[in-house]
Amino acid sequence: MKISERFLKYVSFTTTSDENTKLTPSTPGQLIFAKYLVDELSSIGMQDVDLDSNGYIMATLPANTDMEVPTIGFIAHMDTSPDMTAEQVKARIIKNFDGNDIMLNPEKNIILSTSKYKDILNYIGQDIIVTDGTTLLGADDKAGLTEIVSAMEYLIQHPEIKHGKIRICFTPDEEIGQGADHFDVQKFGAEWAYTMDGGEIGELEYENFNAASAKVTFNGLNVHPGYAKNKMVNSMLIANQFIGLLPREETPECTQGYQGFFHLINMEGTVESSSLSFIIRDHDNDKFELRKGLFQELVAKINEEFGAATATVEIHDQYYNMHDKIKPVMHIIGLAHEAMLQVGITPKVKPIRGGTDGSRLSYMGLPCPNIFAGGHNFHGRFEYVPVPSMEKATMLILKIANLLTQKQSNTYTTN
Repeated sequence: MKISERFLKYVSFTTTSDENTKLTPSTPGQLIFAKYLVDELSSIGMQDVDLDSNGYIMATLPANTDMEVPTIGFIAHMDTSPDMTAEQVKARIIKNFDGNDIMLNPEKNIILSTSKYKDILNYIGQDIIVTDGTTLLGADDKAGLTEIVSAMEYLIQHPEIKHGKIRICFTPDEEIGQGADHFDVQKFGAEWAYTMDGGEIGELEYENFNAASAKVTFNGLNVHPGYAKNKMVNSMLIANQFIGLLPREETPECTQGYQGFFHLINMEGTVESSSLSFIIRDHDNDKFELRKGLFQELVAKINEEFGAATATVEIHDQYYNMHDKIKPVMHIIGLAHEAMLQVGITPKVKPIRGGTDGSRLSYMGLPCPNIFAGGHNFHGRFEYVPVPSMEKATMLILKIANLLTQKQSNTYTTN
């Protein structure tokens, strides 16, 4: 099956995850898709294909060489982001993209602007898959799924390409931070793995944010507004004051690279009670702790002004920077780096301004850096993926597997 055909089939499944269900997988569409993938993996010749009760798929491509080669893995996630609907995705291929704005939806006048999304100009002359502007596309991470399945199929059909044992896993609920919750590292049995879950072609990532969630609750007192003087305490105004105490320039829209941030993601309120939900991010461990500490300090400041228990905060760590776990095994980065060069990809080694399953898996004993899947503008209506980027990612998986087999040592260095 062509890569583009496989991808278009995958995005036809609705697999949006939902953190509110408290189920695993969190939505039934993921399990429907998982059963389809199990049948497909079996049909192309993968072995030990298993779908567990939590919706995790694992499968094996046995080694076809007698050489002692470490078992490696490739991982992608089946769910799509709840940030935008993925029901009835209407994807289409823009053949030989000419560099002009793309009219996604004439009826609703939804246009993918090349002046706003300049990266798309890097793909002039290529086939690009887009939506009709009413849904996200789902390249995050159905492009990664497509690439792994396509690579396994190719290796099965071309036994002349020598490789060690390869394990693959497709996980549910990555987009809601639960993709590694029920991942059985021992069962997976790989020495290391790569998540195919990055963005543009060339991305190779082994650093990510330390992450925490914070919910600040404010208690007020409602009184008839006509008789409220010196009695009413409006929790919404106190919540607004709390927001103003945070450094304005340390938000996602004002930061880049290694810079951390505070991000207000939800607010609810009445006079009596209000809440603010934040995510806290920083690559540096010490700065991460300081950011969490600032929330405690500001809550204490609010309580000092308005009275004890006016504000409370709950902070929960979500994941940590995988750098500390990858650094002792940098040969796995060197292997991917060298493989990229051999298939004509310019490596772009940079920190992830986010997290992947790989960050948690690395702390669970499975070193797991991240490789590009090829998509752009994830989680929104202007998401797109160049077909050649998916083809190159597939080639990269093949090269990593073969290059590892060719090596006589497990030690690699980056250029």
